[in-house]
Amino acid sequence: MRLTSFIAAITLMASSIVRADDFLAGFEDVPVMPGIEVIGDAGVAFDTPAGRIVEAYASGNVTREAVRKFYQTALPQLGWTRTGALIFSRDGEKLTLELLGTGDAVTVRFELGPAPK
Repeated sequence: MRLTSFIAAITLMASSIVRADDFLAGFEDVPVMPGIEVIGDAGVAFDTPAGRIVEAYASGNVTREAVRKFYQTALPQLGWTRTGALIFSRDGEKLTLELLGTGDAVTVRFELGPAPK
């Protein structure tokens, strides 16, 4: 019984591991949720005296609830602190996720910038 539970736990952990190439370009440790794809030319990135500003978009046939659950679970495991429903902070930066669209077609807008002081 213990061996079966152990194997089930290891299998569950392995299925939730995100590969390095599954991270959003320009963002450190922000994974791309399975089921959504990055919209290539839709984002921007630049540096300011206050810090970097990065914006990216990804979309897919997923629900808003699935996106919320994924990022509210995944980002804290990567060192992000949740400060709002889909707002996170880490190392002086603020990450905001905005969900656009309705039904099962959702676009996620990722915005990273300096955290307010």
